[in-house]
Amino acid sequence: MSDIEAPDLHQQRLLHVMDLLRASGVRKVLDLGCGSGGLLQYLLHQPQFEKLVGLELSGELLAQAKFRLGQLPQARQGRLELVCGSYTEHHPALIGFAGAAMVETIEHIPPERLSAVELGVFGGLRPGYLVMTTPNSEYNPLFDLADGEFRDPDHKFEWSRDRFRDWAHGVARRNGYRVRFSGIGEWHPLLGQPTQLAAFERHH
Repeated sequence: MSDIEAPDLHQQRLLHVMDLLRASGVRKVLDLGCGSGGLLQYLLHQPQFEKLVGLELSGELLAQAKFRLGQLPQARQGRLELVCGSYTEHHPALIGFAGAAMVETIEHIPPERLSAVELGVFGGLRPGYLVMTTPNSEYNPLFDLADGEFRDPDHKFEWSRDRFRDWAHGVARRNGYRVRFSGIGEWHPLLGQPTQLAAFERHH
């Protein structure tokens, strides 16, 4: 979560992604770049999700997730697994999950590594349904950010809606997915919503 945004936008994102995953009917979900486990905590409370795997490169964040989720009775039912690693790497055990989420994670990847993300996630893991969120840079002036300033110092880029759609359409076309776009947060007639969302569905 960025330091700029209000905490309620972060919660809105997690709840919205959970609702989309629930509505899709999936029972096994990969949280790619799970951070400290915010989304997983929501998903654990939904009996529909029989198997949840969080993948996170940061050992520190993964430790926070283990601490946060380890106390929950649902986590002790064998439904949850936390894995330290990157979604640009090969993970044979995680291939073919029905559902996946990438919540506010792709903007932390250097742009020159985006082809590795596409190869690792859409070419390698190939989830049936994937929900991705990322900041909408057009909305940044409403957060009092200067032109070119990012919401979080660790962000490597923040995309406009057109730029995100172009990239997502290309990824979908090259890897056999359909993609639909929406947003999360307060809507502005010219700038859209603070968070943009792409839902990818594999069609072969």
